[in-house]
Amino acid sequence: MNSRLTQLLDTFIPMGVPWYHCAVTRNGIREYQKMDGFLDPEKTQPVQGNERVNIYSCSKVITCAAALQLLEKKLYKLDDELKDYMPEFASMNVRNVDGTVRPARTQITIENLFTMTAGFSYNLNTPNLKAARSETNGRCQTRESMKYLAQDPLLFDPGQRWEYSLCHDVLAALVEVITNQKFEDYVEQNIFKPLGMNDSTFLLDDSQLDTIAPQYAFDANAKLARERSKTIDFKLGTQYASGGAGCISTMDDLAVFLEALRIGDTILKRETIDLMTQPRLNEELKRSYWINVEYNYGLGVRCPEPNNGKVSDFGWGGAAGSFLAVDKVRNITLVHIQHLLSSPNQDKRIVLLRHVD
Repeated sequence: MNSRLTQLLDTFIPMGVPWYHCAVTRNGIREYQKMDGFLDPEKTQPVQGNERVNIYSCSKVITCAAALQLLEKKLYKLDDELKDYMPEFASMNVRNVDGTVRPARTQITIENLFTMTAGFSYNLNTPNLKAARSETNGRCQTRESMKYLAQDPLLFDPGQRWEYSLCHDVLAALVEVITNQKFEDYVEQNIFKPLGMNDSTFLLDDSQLDTIAPQYAFDANAKLARERSKTIDFKLGTQYASGGAGCISTMDDLAVFLEALRIGDTILKRETIDLMTQPRLNEELKRSYWINVEYNYGLGVRCPEPNNGKVSDFGWGGAAGSFLAVDKVRNITLVHIQHLLSSPNQDKRIVLLRHVD
C-alpha cells in the first residue's frame, strides 16, 4: 500500500534531508507512516516519531482557526476595518516603487489579514521593528509590537495584490485585542487543550529549547545540511507569539488538529471550515500568488481552484519542511515534518498527497 508515496519519500535522504516523518490518516485511522534519517550529524540518534519541531508557516493554519472561532461568535466581521480594533493602523502609508511614500487609498480589512492582501512585507529588520526590540529590551510582546509595524509603509494598497507577509502575525494580535488574552494562552485553551495537543505551543521559553529536535539549514553549494540554532527564525522577541511562524508541534499533535478540520464541529463548525476553504483570489490577485496553479487561497490556507479536477486538499507548508494537507473528498489527512530550512525537497511536498493510493 502507498508504494508510490514510499518511493517519493525514499528520495529525500539522498537529497540531503537529515530526517523526516510522514503519516497518512484515512477515515480517522492512521494507515501509513514512514520515518527515516538521524537527528544528529553523527547519525547515532535515529528519528523516533515524537520529535518537537518549529513548524513555521504551518502555524498560520492554527492561527486562522483561532481567529475563525471568534468569527463564529460574531465578535467581528470579515469586512471590518482593522483600525476599528487596532487604531495604529488607521493612517497607513504606501511606499511607491520610486521610494516615495503616499497615504494608502484603502483601509486594511480583517479579510485582508486572512488572505495576505493587506500590503505588509515579511521584513522583520525594518528600522521600526529594530526599534521595537531595542525599546522593549528584546521582549516585543505580540500586541505592542504591532504599534511599531504600523509605522512601516505598506508595499501596496490593501486588496491590490497577494503578498506573503506578516498578515497572520497581525491576526494573532487581533485575537489578543478581541479576547483580552495573550494569543498563546487563547490557542492553548481553545485549540491545544480541547484536542489534547499537549506538545504544542506558540511561545516556548529559550530555556526549553532542548525539548526541540535539532534544526538544520541546507547549504546548496555544499549540498549538505548544517546544524544551526533551534530558535525560530521569525521570532521578533522573547514574548512575541508569531501567529505566522511561531508554533512548535509534533506529528501526533498536528495529525489530531488536521482530523478536527476534516471532520468539523469540534474546534470549528463545518460551515466555518467550508468558509475557510472557499477560494478568495480573483484573476487579478492570482497573478501575484506563487502556489501551484491548481490551488487558490482561502482564509489562510491553499484550497483547490474551482473545477480543477486534480486536487481536493487544503492546508499549508512551513519553512523547515513541515506540510499539512486535509482532503475532505477522500477523507484523508497527511502530515509531513522535518527540521531543515531551505530544504532541497520543498517543491516535492505539494505532490505528497497525490502519491497516496
